[in-house]
Amino acid sequence: MSLSRPSVCERVRLDRRAAAAPDRRVEEGEHRNRSRALHSAVNPLSGREKRARLARELAKLAPQEEIQLAEEGLGGSWPA
Repeated sequence: MSLSRPSVCERVRLDRRAAAAPDRRVEEGEHRNRSRALHSAVNPLSGREKRARLARELAKLAPQEEIQLAEEGLGGSWPA
């Protein structure tokens, strides 16, 4: 995993049970340190949120209305 992008240092408070998972992954050698373990857990969450936001916005579209607006915008000049 490459962390070439600039990163920020944030303080996060976890209960003991939540903190045990990244610590276990470090002990098992899956990650080099706790920071990397937490990073790998947070990244998929942000991707899921982006996909969920896209799905919400797509659900707002009315396909027939979008087609009608697109055809009006062409002004009968398609194809040239």
